[in-house]
Amino acid sequence: MSRDPTVKDAYRMSSQDDVKRLYRHWAHSYDSGFGDGQGYQLPRAVAQAFLTAGGAGPVLDVGAGTGLVAEHLASYEVGPIDALDVSDEMLGVARMKGLYRHLMAADVTAPLPSIAGEYRGVISAGTFTMGHVGPEGLLPLLDVAASGAVFVISVNAEHYETAGFAKQMRAYSPLIQGLTLRDVRIYDDRADEAHRNDMARLMVFQKA
Repeated sequence: MSRDPTVKDAYRMSSQDDVKRLYRHWAHSYDSGFGDGQGYQLPRAVAQAFLTAGGAGPVLDVGAGTGLVAEHLASYEVGPIDALDVSDEMLGVARMKGLYRHLMAADVTAPLPSIAGEYRGVISAGTFTMGHVGPEGLLPLLDVAASGAVFVISVNAEHYETAGFAKQMRAYSPLIQGLTLRDVRIYDDRADEAHRNDMARLMVFQKA
C-alpha cells in the first residue's frame, strides 16, 4: 500500500491476515495521521468510562494498538496495564511509550489460557468494528478476567446492530452483571465528513 490506510480501508478487512497487513503499513503514522488527524477521541471516552465505573488494575487493553487508551489511563495512575493486539508493528510503537507491563501479539477471538483469571479490568477501543472483531471476541476476554472485573468495550454502533452483539450479550447474561450501554462519537470535528458522525456503543459491565 503506497499511501497511508484510511478508516474506509479498515472497515473493508475480511481476515486477520488482512488486518495484520493493514496495520503493518499504518503503525508508524497511526498516532499523527489517524489519532490526531482524524480527531480520534474514542480512546479517551473508553478510559473515562472505565474510571467512572471504578475500574482498577491490572488491566488488559484489547486491540491496544499504539497505546492510545493506555496513555489516558496512565495519566490517572491506573495500572499495571497489559497490551493485546494482533499487530506486532502496532505493539512495537506502543512498546516505545513505556506504558505497558507486558505486550502480547495474539488473536482476541482465540483462547488466552496463559493469562486466565488475572485481570480486574478489560478495556477495548476500536477493535470491535467492521472488518475486525465481532461478538465472538467477548468470551475469551471473560475467560481471562477475575470475578467482579470491570469491562468497558467499545463497539462500532453500526457493527453492534448488524453483527448480533445484543443477542450475544443476552446469551452471556449469566456471566455478566450491571450492563449499561452508551453511545459516543468516535471522532471529533477534525474527522473527514464521511466519518465525522460515526458512533460507538460503550458496553460497560462486570464479570459475575
